[in-house]
Amino acid sequence: MPSTRSKIIRFFMRRTLKKSESLGLNDIRQSMDINSRRFKNAVGVQIKPTVAGASPAEWLIPEGEHANAAVLYLHGGAYVSGSLESHRSLASNIAKSSNVRVLLVEYRLAPEHPYPAAIDDATKAFEWIQAKYSIPADRIIIMGDSAGGGLTLATAMRLRDTSKPLPCSLICLSPWTDLSLSGESIITKINKDPFFSNTDFVAQAALDYAGSMSLESAEISPLFGSLKGLPPIFIQVGSDEILLSDSLSLANLARDSGVDIQIKVWQDMWHVWQCFGNWMPESRDAISELGYVIQKHLSK
Repeated sequence: MPSTRSKIIRFFMRRTLKKSESLGLNDIRQSMDINSRRFKNAVGVQIKPTVAGASPAEWLIPEGEHANAAVLYLHGGAYVSGSLESHRSLASNIAKSSNVRVLLVEYRLAPEHPYPAAIDDATKAFEWIQAKYSIPADRIIIMGDSAGGGLTLATAMRLRDTSKPLPCSLICLSPWTDLSLSGESIITKINKDPFFSNTDFVAQAALDYAGSMSLESAEISPLFGSLKGLPPIFIQVGSDEILLSDSLSLANLARDSGVDIQIKVWQDMWHVWQCFGNWMPESRDAISELGYVIQKHLSK
């Protein structure tokens, strides 16, 4: 049974996002940052600006952090939006819940910087953590939401294919793994997911990001690639979101590939509901679960 607070938020999301459909990309980016200011950063988490590789970044450092470990966080936004500001609150709450420092990276965005810019930036940031802080790859978790969840997988695939050390595990929140939008839930959940009233924006964003590449290329849509040899994967996804099929299909592919995969489908939740932090119990509980999973993976 969804909470009363989640029902209220769902109602207002539909009204708010409907009004933003006619906005241009720059206005969408600005609106995303402005709206994120409503969400508070976690208390007791230090924010430390830095440059990771070549990308603007921030360390979110909790008090009494777990030693010699880190989470690399890749934000969502359909590869064309999202920033340090838009995801600072979510990343800080994850840092506090897990008691592990989180590096939030502002990778380059399409259409100005199409594929492979985002993967190049994410890979450099992962290697930068190892070189700068002497944190071994197997003490780093790569994590992201939506497009950042897909980018998490694509980055790990790039590391594997170039024989680089792999992260401890991968954590994906409502990951976008199929940019061709061929999943069944794209159609069946469109009237349930308050985050989307149509797929026009994400369809254009997919083309902007892919550039000259096929939407079914492995590093564009990890669902069409090989997952063999990847580290353990944990997925949180909502039962009401249009990208549900992206997660369910990826989980099946992972199992067939012999990859350790766990997926948690949260009933009555929509796309990236975790970002609402303390606004509703389902977000708080999801973040608590993420903290537990991060600690569990690092303890192995």
